[in-house]
Order: sequence, then C-alpha cells, then structure tokens
Amino acid sequence: MLKSTMVSKKMYISDGVGERLKEERDRLGLNQTDFGAIGSVSRGTQKAYEQESNSPDLRYLAALEKAGVDVQYVLSGVKACVSEEGLSAVESKILESYRSLSEGDQASVVRLTGALAAMSSM
Repeated sequence: MLKSTMVSKKMYISDGVGERLKEERDRLGLNQTDFGAIGSVSRGTQKAYEQESNSPDLRYLAALEKAGVDVQYVLSGVKACVSEEGLSAVESKILESYRSLSEGDQASVVRLTGALAAMSSM
C-alpha cells in the first residue's frame, strides 16, 4: 500500500529563491516597494518572498520577467544565456571593446571585473 506524503504549502520551490530575488532586485537598483509593484504585490509580500516565508506565483514571476528579471536564475540558480540582442547599449559597447582586445588584455579584463565584483559583494 502506498503512503501519501503531505508537503507543506510553505515549501519553497528551491532553496535560495528569496536570496536570488533580492539579488535581481538589487541588480535593477530597486527597493522592495518598487520591485513588488512590478509584480503587483505589496512591499510586505515582496519581503515575504525574499525571506522565503511565502512563494511567488506565476503572474508575479511573469511580470518580473517582462521587466528584465532573470526568472530562470531566480527559480533554478542558473543564469539565462543572454543573446546579443538582449544587451543594453552600454553592455554591447563593453562586449565590442572586449572582443577587440588581445588575449592577454582580455584575461586582464576578466581578472579586473572579477576583483571588482568580489569587492562589491562585501
């Protein structure tokens, strides 16, 4: 005989979803109120999503995706591949400049940007 297993409604899709939502919010430079408004939720609901005490629904996630949030990353922890058409003008210019560099200079840029990113996460 099969046993049924109850799963709590508060069980999160994946560990870290709230943290990744906050990362995406920070990347876009938005506070919880403004980020929540994109998904038509209150600041309190946004806070609950980030604290993983509540799970976002599909309408919320779809609205965030339209605003440029990497929903694949939020849900799975895997960043979406970005096509060149999806880059901003500044990102395109940076990529164009990077590609024109020698291999050694490209390696220097990778080290520099890695160091800057590490410093900004402190």
